[in-house]
Amino acid sequence: MKIAVTSQNLKTITEHAGKCRKFWIYDVEKGVVSGKRLVELSIEQSLHASHHQLAEPLAGINTLITGGMGPGLFERLMQSGILPVVTMEEDPDAAVSAMLGNRLERLPVPRGGHCHERGHFSHGAR
Repeated sequence: MKIAVTSQNLKTITEHAGKCRKFWIYDVEKGVVSGKRLVELSIEQSLHASHHQLAEPLAGINTLITGGMGPGLFERLMQSGILPVVTMEEDPDAAVSAMLGNRLERLPVPRGGHCHERGHFSHGAR
């Protein structure tokens, strides 16, 4: 299993998953993290720019943990068999650990034309 975590600043879980270009990828075997590596995408490979498929460095992920994403990306990930998780947790390692232990607090699924991020619920639709 592979879990991707948005982390544009390389320290915390960041928002705007669609525009994020830096991800921590956690390899998980038998419920335990077996590896962690940084993946950096070009702007053309970002989730926002690549509407039809994931960039090669993100291929094979099962879960995407982020601080915020819009409903279009949420639905696209779901249709691709990837679990999108929006959380208030800011520490990537803690989020993955909590996810594996089924303890990660998740924000509600984004709906309509609104971007769902920590403390930010209006992006685009007015």
